[in-house]
Amino acid sequence: MSSAVRALLGPAVATTLLFALLVSLGFWQVRRLGEKEALIARVEQRSTQSPQPLPPLDRWASLRAEDYDFMHVRATGRFIGGRDALVFAAPPEGASREPGYWLLTPFALTGGGVVLVDRGFLPASKAGDAAVRAAPSGEVTLVGLLRAPERRNPFTPADEPARGVFFARDPEAIASALGLTGAAPFALVVDAGPATAADWPRPVGGVPTIANNHFSYAVTWFGLSFALLVIFALYARGVLARADAP
Repeated sequence: MSSAVRALLGPAVATTLLFALLVSLGFWQVRRLGEKEALIARVEQRSTQSPQPLPPLDRWASLRAEDYDFMHVRATGRFIGGRDALVFAAPPEGASREPGYWLLTPFALTGGGVVLVDRGFLPASKAGDAAVRAAPSGEVTLVGLLRAPERRNPFTPADEPARGVFFARDPEAIASALGLTGAAPFALVVDAGPATAADWPRPVGGVPTIANNHFSYAVTWFGLSFALLVIFALYARGVLARADAP
């Protein structure tokens, strides 16, 4: 084995391993792209369909998030006043410049069971106003989207149930803190509607913008893998040229 080949052996092995890693990351992003496009299509289809009945109470325990998330539904019942929960939120576009909360109020369904209803955004300066937070009385029919529990991460602050303040829209945790039984595993986010500056809480709808950057990520990983081969080829050419020099 020539000295040039020995000099290239280590870099060649390292390049091969790194190339395989970069390519695998590229194909992983391609798979994620397909999954995200399917998710966006499902959300678009569900959220724009005519309102459907809520999943029946006897199915709640076996429901998976993908069974109902973003389903457009209609629900009839009565609000359970005086048992609100505030979920901290950045101000949604077009609603306010002030941070605040999503206002969640228990809703006793006519057919049985309780669902937490996200009635909309409330600026922090309005959060302590009982008149603003008061729920409609009597039987009402709501239309909105079902949402799965929000995921927490290591940076999510701990909830403050004694104050009625939470940092994730987690129906199970909120229902437990409010002393509710027979609560649904999902929340109902009421549809956005015409509003004025004085309307609080302000519904803003339940469909967030779903980022889909997987194509650009895939291009980046594949581009890096190609660049790696070019760099190794140039390096190898230099090593071989020096070895052939007199």
